[in-house]
Amino acid sequence: MNKRERLEKTIAGEQTDRIPVALWRHWPGDDQRAADLARSTIEFQKTYDWDFVNVTPASSFCVTDFGVQDIWEGNLEGTRKSTRYPVNRSLDWTELRALDPTRGALGRHMECLRLIEGGLDIQAIPVIQPIFSPLAQAQQLCGTDMLLRYIRTNPDRVHTGLNVITETVLRLIDALRRTSIAGIYYAVQHADYDTMSEEEYKIFGMPYDRKILDALPEKWWFNMLHLHGSAPMFRLVSDYPVQAVNWHDREGEPDLAKGKSQIVGAVCGGLSQWEHVHFGTPSSIRDTAREAITQTNGRRFILSTGGAAMISTPLSNIRAVREVVENGGA
Repeated sequence: MNKRERLEKTIAGEQTDRIPVALWRHWPGDDQRAADLARSTIEFQKTYDWDFVNVTPASSFCVTDFGVQDIWEGNLEGTRKSTRYPVNRSLDWTELRALDPTRGALGRHMECLRLIEGGLDIQAIPVIQPIFSPLAQAQQLCGTDMLLRYIRTNPDRVHTGLNVITETVLRLIDALRRTSIAGIYYAVQHADYDTMSEEEYKIFGMPYDRKILDALPEKWWFNMLHLHGSAPMFRLVSDYPVQAVNWHDREGEPDLAKGKSQIVGAVCGGLSQWEHVHFGTPSSIRDTAREAITQTNGRRFILSTGGAAMISTPLSNIRAVREVVENGGA
């Protein structure tokens, strides 16, 4: 059974030869150059033979051309710290202009995807492209605390900015149509009860999410929703048109079984990138993965973590994640 067949049958709840599995990580430093990021991504895939590749540019790749500046200061997840925000007053939201996906940081990433296509057989190895929600991108333009302040004090101006960001995403999707990717990894960071209320997300998150997800090409057969945070608004977004949902199921609710009961496609997770994959041992990873397989009855389940693996994760632990799915996780 090839990777696409395995994933498609998993999404449909059908019997497969084994549980699909994948990890992904950031590549700080390498993520500043298309060729280096492509090479790191290709080598990671060739080493571990994951069932899909989640390409991981710097999280700021989508906002750099709006004026965001950042640096990597050694964060173990590989994320960068913002040193300049382009939105420093509410009026700045109205001065944003939609970006050209063929230029700047977006164009650089399109080049990275072309290089990955040349280095992997992506007809056999599904590749998905991260897309940050407009609200998640807005946060990168001004900072977490200021975004909530602007939402609550100048909502109309925030909507103006969100419309520009959404237009940029739609242009990027149009450019991605000409690649051979299998779909997107749609990262939502604010549909979380610790961050904002449901009513706020219904106003500032959902309309833009739906505009983007409804614009995805039909040929993209593997789109994954990522919900950030330990208290995700799972039921609120459970009808989003995606084939899989990834969240930090080991850090909060719902657990895998409950999450699976609320969606049509597959759940993706079962392991904590910190507790199990980073700080754990091959033995504890095997035990936790087997428990996750049992919890889901081995159906509509993709073994992974709730987000990117740490850049300093022991290689023996990464190998253990890949190996545990062989022979049914036994």
